[in-house]
Amino acid sequence: MSAGARLSLRMDVPVIILLIHLTHTEMRALLASREEAETGCPLGQFPCGNMSECLPQALQCNGHKDCPNGADERRCGDNVGWADLFGQTIQNTHPVDHYFLNECLLQEYPESCDCIQTDVECVEVNLQDVPLLSPNVTWLSLRSNEIRVLSDFVFSEYSALERLFLQNNSLLFISAHAFSGLNSLKRLFLSENLISALSPGVFKDLHQLEWLMLDHNPLSILSQDTFIGLHSLMYLSMVDTSLQQLPHPSFCQHMPALDWLDLEGNQIQTLNYSILKSCSKLEVLSVLFRLLMDNRIRRLPENTFQSMWKLAELNLSSNRIRELPKNTFKNLSKSLLKLNISHNPLLYIHPSHFNHLTHLQSLALEGIEIPDIQTKMFLPMKNLSHIYFKKFQYCSYAPHVRSCKPNTDGLSSFEDLLANMVLRVSVWVMAFITCFGNLLVIGMRSLIRAENNLHAACIKVLCCADCLMGVYLFFVGVFDVKFRGQYNRNALLWMESMECRTIGFLAMLSSEVSVLLLTYLTLEKFLVIVFPFSNLRPSKLQTGVVLASIWLLGFIIAAVPLMNEDVFGNYYGRNGVCFPLHSDRQEKPIAKGYSTGIFLGLNLLAFLVIVFSYSSMFYSIYKTGINATDLRSRLHRDVAVANRFFFIVFSDALCWIPIFLVKVLSLLEVEIPGTISSWVVIFILPINSALNPILYTLTTSFFREQVELLLCRWQRRHTLKKDRKSLTSSTILMENPRVPCYQLPAYLQQVTLTTADPRYA
Repeated sequence: MSAGARLSLRMDVPVIILLIHLTHTEMRALLASREEAETGCPLGQFPCGNMSECLPQALQCNGHKDCPNGADERRCGDNVGWADLFGQTIQNTHPVDHYFLNECLLQEYPESCDCIQTDVECVEVNLQDVPLLSPNVTWLSLRSNEIRVLSDFVFSEYSALERLFLQNNSLLFISAHAFSGLNSLKRLFLSENLISALSPGVFKDLHQLEWLMLDHNPLSILSQDTFIGLHSLMYLSMVDTSLQQLPHPSFCQHMPALDWLDLEGNQIQTLNYSILKSCSKLEVLSVLFRLLMDNRIRRLPENTFQSMWKLAELNLSSNRIRELPKNTFKNLSKSLLKLNISHNPLLYIHPSHFNHLTHLQSLALEGIEIPDIQTKMFLPMKNLSHIYFKKFQYCSYAPHVRSCKPNTDGLSSFEDLLANMVLRVSVWVMAFITCFGNLLVIGMRSLIRAENNLHAACIKVLCCADCLMGVYLFFVGVFDVKFRGQYNRNALLWMESMECRTIGFLAMLSSEVSVLLLTYLTLEKFLVIVFPFSNLRPSKLQTGVVLASIWLLGFIIAAVPLMNEDVFGNYYGRNGVCFPLHSDRQEKPIAKGYSTGIFLGLNLLAFLVIVFSYSSMFYSIYKTGINATDLRSRLHRDVAVANRFFFIVFSDALCWIPIFLVKVLSLLEVEIPGTISSWVVIFILPINSALNPILYTLTTSFFREQVELLLCRWQRRHTLKKDRKSLTSSTILMENPRVPCYQLPAYLQQVTLTTADPRYA
């Protein structure tokens, strides 16, 4: 229930009492009269008020006025049923008491307190005991003081008192007769204290009490006789009281008028029919019975709610319920308006679980995986106006519900595979940069003679692997265009499709082969630079075997999850971009262990090897350069090498550290916004694939010199063709065909010779 609805209910009780005289049928008629007719539109669309125009479900309550008259953004709040009606009725019929005069009608009250007529407010005035007041006081607030004990008969003289506020006083002990004499008291607030126990019968004189607030106290156990005498109690709040169980055997025995019970945030593990059977005496306003949110309930017997035939709101969210009997809600078919079972580890939802709930208006299933979701699960609930799922893709199975949330997971939305324009443009830009850069390097390295052919072959193989990442991004963009405007209809089919699994396979293959190749290239450099006089350079055959082994290992890593769906589930189809980075509670254990082993085992180890190797290489180069006689030459060489190594390690860190963090957080079941996942997959993951051609080829001195030499030769040929009449120039050029087009300074020639060495490339 919303905070606004709860506050509206706390305004005054008399109006609620007036509403009791309305029959159940009359209340439903009032609610129904507020609904506009929603007919004449195709399934999945709803009318713009009384206009003939229809809008799809995705545009209802999305924060934008899509109807000319704005009807699509009206009645979007989920104050379903009684709470909504009470809030509006109280707001319209109970205005603020502006007629109060400032005159105090009490003869005795503390000077530090404020008095208006018969109301006294002593807030934050450091009181340690209940002050002396005139007997005619009707309203007393002692909030936020230092009262620790309420002794016997401390309020006995205040028989006219109707409201008593004792919140936030660090109360430790309440005597058994502390509230004796308060025969007129209607509201008692004991919230946010340190009360650990309540004496049996402590409220026995409070026959007129309607509201009792015990929330945020360490009340782990309550006696059955604690609530003796509360014949008129309508609202009982025990939120966050560490309550472990409800008093047996009949919790409502001494509270026959109880309408609203709030037990949110406790540690209750057991709930069954024997505990709640006496609650069958609840009046019509039992519709406000808010039950057991955020406790530790593990099991609900089928007859738990058998006697609660007037229950209208049931909140079982954030418990540990793994199984719901088929007919759990059968006895609530004529009364229940609002049901919340979100964030429970439910293993299965039966297609007929909600068949009996024909009057239900709000259903919350957030955080629950429904692998076998079907349209027939929700069709019997004809009056359903609000529904909440874990995944927005499920909304296509409830097209008759006007407001379905969520609208997006941050990555995809109702309409599109990629939820916003930035992602749609970026996927094409990243795909183009990745593919073009790697294909350019493959072509250029094939044309230019390399100093180290084996190293050049490794770089070309690395470019082939990185190019697959560009292909993956390209297909994501293609399918985004294909599903534009209607993705929700195809979302589940897409994630289960062979196309999704194929591009997921390509992304995983590219990622793992790239990581393994980078690690191999790093180790090769490490051995050559740190141990320059050892005979550890791989031969042509050895290099070929290593490259083939890396591709085979990458293929196996990417293909294993596709071999057994029973073990791995839909490994690549857990999101719209088909990449298995994020883990959740519903992921199969073997699949979760496998992805953890890849991302936090193999890839993290490879990253640490790269960081260690480049650090050792730089130290070795620096140590060797100490003996150089030319200080200026050594300085420039060290700076060049340091910059190069830094950008290589930095690009790896920029790519993999966010991925490691996302994986760790998902394993810890920390809620990760979908926007984070989308940025990681579209921007972070392809970073290495896009930057590798630049770092390992385009920025190397040798490659730049070869390109400049090619340009120089092309320029000379162009000049020769253009100036055939210049015989002298032709003669000079032909006699000196290898004369360079430029001359570097001496220190730059040394830096070039150093960084052009294949060991540093």
